[in-house]
Amino acid sequence: MLPDNGYVELCSPENLLIAHQRARKGKTRKEYVIEFEENLPENLLRLRNELLLHSYRPRPLKTFIIRDPKVRKISKSHFRDRIVHHALCNIIEPYFERQFIYDSYANRKSKGTLKAIERFNAFSRKVSRNHSRRAYVLKADIKQYFETVDHQILQTVLKKEIKDKRVLWLISVILSNYEAKTANRGMPLGNLTSQFFANVFLNELDQFVKHQLRAKHYLRYVDDFILFNKSKDVLIDQKAKIDTFLREGLKLTLHPEKSKIIPVKSGVEFLGLKIFPHHKIIRRKILRRFERKSQTLFEEYGRREIDYDTVYNSLEGWWAYGKNANMYKLRKRIMKKVEKYFQNEISTKEYNRYLKS
Repeated sequence: MLPDNGYVELCSPENLLIAHQRARKGKTRKEYVIEFEENLPENLLRLRNELLLHSYRPRPLKTFIIRDPKVRKISKSHFRDRIVHHALCNIIEPYFERQFIYDSYANRKSKGTLKAIERFNAFSRKVSRNHSRRAYVLKADIKQYFETVDHQILQTVLKKEIKDKRVLWLISVILSNYEAKTANRGMPLGNLTSQFFANVFLNELDQFVKHQLRAKHYLRYVDDFILFNKSKDVLIDQKAKIDTFLREGLKLTLHPEKSKIIPVKSGVEFLGLKIFPHHKIIRRKILRRFERKSQTLFEEYGRREIDYDTVYNSLEGWWAYGKNANMYKLRKRIMKKVEKYFQNEISTKEYNRYLKS
């Protein structure tokens, strides 16, 4: 449980400096970062005073629409507010992390999409006895999850580990900075705090599935979750109980079209892949997204908004993801652009590998 002096630690100069370093990562050439850092000590001190005096108020969110491929509303916080988000998560995250189940994979250290896909494969082989018998998957997600998170229920969940009213006040201020369709509901896509609170909120579901339903083969990535079982009837029963738990306990609903029970052999769509027992296919919309993302990286680098390390780390992540399925032609096309744009560059990772060789 977070100690009573948690807010003092949150507002400490040391924590705010660490939060600033994390908020600026990969964005050191952005104009708003450069502007903030021109008077860094004064700006951090002003932010600290606002937090200590409870006069802190976030700046209005900058909202824009992306179509990637579905329409989504992304809300971007001011840089100073992102520092506060990091400062908050630095302090409270360790106390919640120990409560999370092993098989929650989004926005956690040493987890991520690749680990989730590996675990999917392991569960699939185990339940089907290496694909020698019939097995089923409940593939489900929550309808409009980020838009419908109930603030009061979320704060009740947070109070299990946070007793410091000042920390709870700050969380309330951050949550109230976003206006959803329904009052006192919703979190903005794009905020660090939203990603963290998403895991805290759905940890309630994780605990229900693991301890009440006693499901052995369950994993979750944000609001997408998977259950394996050799019996279709068991999954039908579990789906009904999960639906009831979400509606009554968290005021959430399963997506009626995306929540279904599928034979493992038919292939399951999960994290941009369609996973079959012996091969995987990357969905076309994911390939198009990768091409658009890489082009955006090249353009931002050309405008000197990001450095080569940022480009390299992003592409490296995509290459690792792409190894799960056939991306050879796309990789070849992107690598031609990389060679053209960055023929004289070397990343920190590449340099460190060179030194060790």
